[in-house]
Amino acid sequence: MSSITISEEKLSNYINGEWVNGEGKRYTPVINPANSETIVEVPLSTVNDVDNAVKSAKTAQKEWALVPAPQRAEILYHVGYLMKERKERLSQLLTMENGKVIEEARGEVQEGIDMAFYMAGEGRRLFGQTTPSELKDKFAMSVRAPVGVVGIITPWNFPIAIATWKSFPAIVAGNTVVWKPATETPLMAFELAKIFEEAGLPKGVLNVVFGSGSEVGEAMVHHHDIRVISFTGSNDVGRNIAGECGKQLKKVSLEMGGKNAVIVMDDADLGLAVEGILWSAFGTSGQRCTACSRVIVHKNVKEQLEERLLVEMEKLTIGNGLDETIKVGPIINAGAIEKIKQYIEIGKEEGANLLAGGYVLDEGEKANGNYFAPTLFTDVTPSMRIAQEEIFGPVVSLIPVKSFDEAIEVNNNVEYGLSSSIFTRDVNRVFAAQRDLDTGIVYVNAGTTGAEIHLPFGGTKGTGNGHRDSGLAALDVFTEWKSVYVDYSGKLQRAQIDVE
Repeated sequence: MSSITISEEKLSNYINGEWVNGEGKRYTPVINPANSETIVEVPLSTVNDVDNAVKSAKTAQKEWALVPAPQRAEILYHVGYLMKERKERLSQLLTMENGKVIEEARGEVQEGIDMAFYMAGEGRRLFGQTTPSELKDKFAMSVRAPVGVVGIITPWNFPIAIATWKSFPAIVAGNTVVWKPATETPLMAFELAKIFEEAGLPKGVLNVVFGSGSEVGEAMVHHHDIRVISFTGSNDVGRNIAGECGKQLKKVSLEMGGKNAVIVMDDADLGLAVEGILWSAFGTSGQRCTACSRVIVHKNVKEQLEERLLVEMEKLTIGNGLDETIKVGPIINAGAIEKIKQYIEIGKEEGANLLAGGYVLDEGEKANGNYFAPTLFTDVTPSMRIAQEEIFGPVVSLIPVKSFDEAIEVNNNVEYGLSSSIFTRDVNRVFAAQRDLDTGIVYVNAGTTGAEIHLPFGGTKGTGNGHRDSGLAALDVFTEWKSVYVDYSGKLQRAQIDVE
């Protein structure tokens, strides 16, 4: 099992191109969830630190917006190549601070690399529109304009991928960024800031302020000069951010989780379905907003599916994610373990049948880490709390149904609408499911995870507020549309009034 060394004992904020200590000189440890060892200490910054970052970002944005977009893109290309060169180091650091297994960490870093190259390509597009004017000798067009200073608040479960979804389109569009990473996983932010610095990003275009949501996050949301907040995290926090941003008429983009389901119909390839469920449910130990936490299975194949899942779950290797043989890593911290335990008890009290797991793994090499056994409930009804509420752990509930229509209804009858999946060989059901599943992402004969960076990422209902990360849709968050009219008639022409 390989590992790498970290030269820094304490991290610093990155403000106006300089590495500076937090004003309050307070720190909190970053704990490796696999063994509870302290990796590094991260600053708990103050409102003044945020204000300093915003001032530098606001000043830099005036010049950055004047840099031609293709030149802005060149820096993103450089960032992508540097990330590619350092992929293994970044991946191992990610596993150390987050816990996800190394193959998943490599996949996440690759996602960031892909986003760098994809958004760099937008530097030569950022397309607007031209359209015929209704008047003679008049030209009409729309263009994208940067919003200004962007605030991004990112979670611990995808500490580099989600950050690149947000920061790269913001930067290529001519904005500057103030970024608050999760205190549990600051190393990815530290490393990415260093890469941007080496790539030649001008001072103040990217600023990283470490700290708590209650202090740093709140300061960002309330800061008058931050004109966009892009947040990924819990529904409760997202709703509060939306309310505060609404009062200020500030743009806000929210991605707030899911209660995702895999539908297994009676004509499904059960072997493939089992693979998709295992990967979606227990990859990242279930700590994904797209994780499968419900399996909606046709009653005719329910018992077969249960039996196959139990056999394959027994084969899952659990432990430190730096070990290449491990398939399921630790839970992020003790608080998350306690939440999962509470939901296990809730499921039992509600009458669900616990088939496997449901307990903490704390013996041998796992004694010092945060490990939870992959868990399977069956005979779950759609209204149970374990079938409605986001658990964010390796817990799956099997819900039997009698028909395709019932499966769609059960899938849609939750607060969230991020991702859904259906396994079937019936092409008619495939197209009906694509239409009727009320989620922002739909998979056919695949699990609920595996989004690609060139398509929009986000969902309906309690998952978000209509905006999307990734793909071209991300540019809509970080740009304003500006309509431009050029009248070369040499006289005043009044639209609508002077139309013959």
